[in-house]
Amino acid sequence: MRPIFPGNSTDLRMKKLLIIMPCIASLSITACSRYHLIHKIDVQQGNVITQDEVNKLEPGMNRRQVQYIMGSPMIADVFHQDRWDYIYLFEPGYGEMLEERVTLYFENDELSRVSGTLHPQAADVASPRPQQVTLVVPPEIRVEPGIFNKLWHWMTFRKADEYSYVSSQDPGYSRTNKPSQDSSGNK
Repeated sequence: MRPIFPGNSTDLRMKKLLIIMPCIASLSITACSRYHLIHKIDVQQGNVITQDEVNKLEPGMNRRQVQYIMGSPMIADVFHQDRWDYIYLFEPGYGEMLEERVTLYFENDELSRVSGTLHPQAADVASPRPQQVTLVVPPEIRVEPGIFNKLWHWMTFRKADEYSYVSSQDPGYSRTNKPSQDSSGNK
């Protein structure tokens, strides 16, 4: 065995290397989690609660009608039978957690009030007028074939103008870019 001397340069390099390598490995692992290189799943828990469902609730509805609209409650406490709690938690892999809560209170088996993060809204506020979008489609323009296209048509014994490069403004134009036959049978 060879004695280790404190002045030996190869031993010092090995010690430095043994210190630096774990540091680099730990930094690269933390970089993976920071820059989203590791996949994290989205987690959903509870009842999915939407504003549309809550808007359908009306005071005076019985328990079966409410359960038909909202589904079974997440929490139906035995000691507080006149209270139903609906909780929805959505935690995306990356991003902020969404939490919705709706608590329904019953009196004499009829819905009396609603509390929580979502409240019933009037019909005109709940459904805003959809925004109208205009889509402009430019006409197709005849493009002269390139060298590879000419070569392809030469190899397949077709003319370069046979089925391709038909303008949408031609009377025989169809979606497949093939001239369609008109009613007289002429092309």
